[in-house]
Amino acid sequence: MEKNEKGDGVAASAAPRSPMPLMGSSRYENDDEKVNTGMRTAETMLRLLPMALGVAALVIMLKNSQSNDFGSVSYSDLAAFRYLVHANGICAGYSLLSAVVAAMPRPSTMPKAWTFFLLDQLLTYIVLAAGAVSTEVLYLANKGDAAITWSAACGAFSGFCHKATTSVIITFVVVICYIVLSLISSYRLFSKYDAPVNCPNKSIETTVSQG
Repeated sequence: MEKNEKGDGVAASAAPRSPMPLMGSSRYENDDEKVNTGMRTAETMLRLLPMALGVAALVIMLKNSQSNDFGSVSYSDLAAFRYLVHANGICAGYSLLSAVVAAMPRPSTMPKAWTFFLLDQLLTYIVLAAGAVSTEVLYLANKGDAAITWSAACGAFSGFCHKATTSVIITFVVVICYIVLSLISSYRLFSKYDAPVNCPNKSIETTVSQG
């Protein structure tokens, strides 16, 4: 009887395992890999979009100049427009570099997540500031300011104002793209941290002495 029991135990241990669990785990791994690849592709495209928009805004502003009987004006005459050109150039360069890094199939480490988070936030504020100051200049060029005897200039230089307005609008589209990228990088960074553990409330018993 003991031999039979031992033989049954050896036969049971030697029996082939079912391949179903292994097939299920490999399927889940393939699904996760496809999801990660899709997210990586989407983020790469989202980072390339502000690069193209930034270059477009930069080129439009660089070529923005007009001469007529009233005189001549160029983007370089206004500090706000010069800042907008530089901001879009920096944004386009960073967008290209970050898209290349994001496209690489490497695991997201903590230093990488912090770098994307900080630089995305910084670029958002840089481009937002460029769009804001340029909008103010365009408002004064269209409306003027009687308090400082600044007359409206867009009546005489309408072509210059139209190109500047187009460049500023594109810049604000870049800002929207970077707001979305900032949200993505924020989520990827802070999702690496564990949620805070709720400590059980400690009840304090007090005795009241009656006199």
